[in-house]
Amino acid sequence: MSIEISNLTKLYGEQKALDNVTLSIRKGEITGLLGPNGAGKSTLMKIITCFIPQTAGEVWVDGLNVRDNALEIRKKLGYLPENNPLYPEMYIREYLSFIAGIYRIKNAFSRIDEVIEITGLGPEIHKTIGKLSKGYRQRVGLAQALLNDPPVLILDEPTSGLDPNQIVEIREVIKRAGKNKTLVMSTHIMQEVEAVCDRVNIINKGRIVADDKTDNLSRYTGGARIISVEFDKKTDRRGLTGIPGVIKVQEEGNHYLLFSKGETDIRAAVFKYAVDHQLTVLSLSENQRSLEDIFREITLGR
Repeated sequence: MSIEISNLTKLYGEQKALDNVTLSIRKGEITGLLGPNGAGKSTLMKIITCFIPQTAGEVWVDGLNVRDNALEIRKKLGYLPENNPLYPEMYIREYLSFIAGIYRIKNAFSRIDEVIEITGLGPEIHKTIGKLSKGYRQRVGLAQALLNDPPVLILDEPTSGLDPNQIVEIREVIKRAGKNKTLVMSTHIMQEVEAVCDRVNIINKGRIVADDKTDNLSRYTGGARIISVEFDKKTDRRGLTGIPGVIKVQEEGNHYLLFSKGETDIRAAVFKYAVDHQLTVLSLSENQRSLEDIFREITLGR
């Protein structure tokens, strides 16, 4: 089961929400759709789930085109929208029974027990949905998305508005649920991507600007390496700039950040500089760039 997207465009009047998006989403990977607010994440998900039509381009879910096979595709999908619409007056099991009836699930009672176990709803099962915390309401939303055991799972901002403990719990539910499924999760939270996703697609202004495993995203930036070095005394910053490969120097007392081109390892040259200028190296290490740094550089150009 895979999702293939080709040259997808969506217009809202004069506004271009998606601009010629091409993307392949594989089974067995949790794919993160990462982007600023208004980047087009939710629009893309609504087209995949057949809630809205595209203006141009094509989307296939398990080889079925969304233009012509909306009903069949919906049978294969589990979808948790950002606002998670629920019936607050219903009890948890009552609501899941209602959803099971819509899907015409066989052995619905045992399947409901399974998703209650998967999502950890057991302690609150006696409550109506309206009396649940935000975290447990998200669990109910995940339970309904999982109820028909869909091969494709689409989650739009699944941890939005949760406290730190609830976020960790929901992430674990998502990781368990994502095994052997095609799972797409939109978010604008960097830690979410690092904690849950196998692959990342960064969308900005309606375009996919990066598509790779998390560890490889730096190749979409200038790719500068950052060496942190501390000497026993101050030195001439201009001298450090003269080290082959160094493109920028930041100075704070005896501590310096040296920026070099992505493939250039300047550490040996830094040691040579220290020897030539009678400096003692107190510390030297390579700074790892965070996903947040990479995201900002890709989406903001800095």
